[in-house]
Amino acid sequence: MGQRKRSILTAIGAAAIVLLGSAGPAHAIANGDPVKKGRYAFSVKLTMTGIPTADGGKRNSACSGALVARQWVITAGHCFRDQNGVRVERPVADSTIATIGRTDLTDTSRGHELEIVAVRQSSTADVSLAKLAEPVRDVRPIRVGRTAPAIGDVLRVTGYGSTTSVNPAPVTWLRTGEMEVVALSDSVTGVEGFAPQADTTPCPYDSGGPFFVERGKRPPLLVAVVSNGPSCPHDSVENAARVDNLASWVSEVTR
Repeated sequence: MGQRKRSILTAIGAAAIVLLGSAGPAHAIANGDPVKKGRYAFSVKLTMTGIPTADGGKRNSACSGALVARQWVITAGHCFRDQNGVRVERPVADSTIATIGRTDLTDTSRGHELEIVAVRQSSTADVSLAKLAEPVRDVRPIRVGRTAPAIGDVLRVTGYGSTTSVNPAPVTWLRTGEMEVVALSDSVTGVEGFAPQADTTPCPYDSGGPFFVERGKRPPLLVAVVSNGPSCPHDSVENAARVDNLASWVSEVTR
């Protein structure tokens, strides 16, 4: 298959768990940069433990996301699927924990770890909203933009995913990169790697990570979330799920 749904198609094995326990600042977003502590604090790591499988077993996985309201996280719709691969409006794992406001996941002196208690799915795009067990009041949510990006615009993306599709494992330090808009449809924003390299791209476990427009001293605007693309790193087109045209739905769900 040329494309793949990131994050929950790949289980975290025992070896990956060992790596998570010992890793320091490491790569996520293939060929990306480390995020300075405290920046892009709206970025979210979703850790799923005990996801039912079609053979009656359980597996673990992860996604990325962004805080869009005090008690809501936006992420990819496929991050919440049942054992048959069907997107559902509920947490599917035994436990889904959102880590918010923590650039370095090993630094438990800051940020929040909150259970996901409810899910809402977009009917038009690979986008979902996940409700936190309680509001987060010390992290500023990212605002959902209402204007579509234009061809040639450069978007920033953040995520806690892997750096490669080969034996992928999520990392403990938030990473970032820039991608250029090359196509636009009703539900998808097509992007290609821009910086630091032409093959800077999301990887497994970056699903749901935010694509946003930076505006100097003004707050950034969210326009899409990581959905799917070729094996990473790559220099082909990445399909990001549009959210600028879901702004009214997001407001209705999260108010």
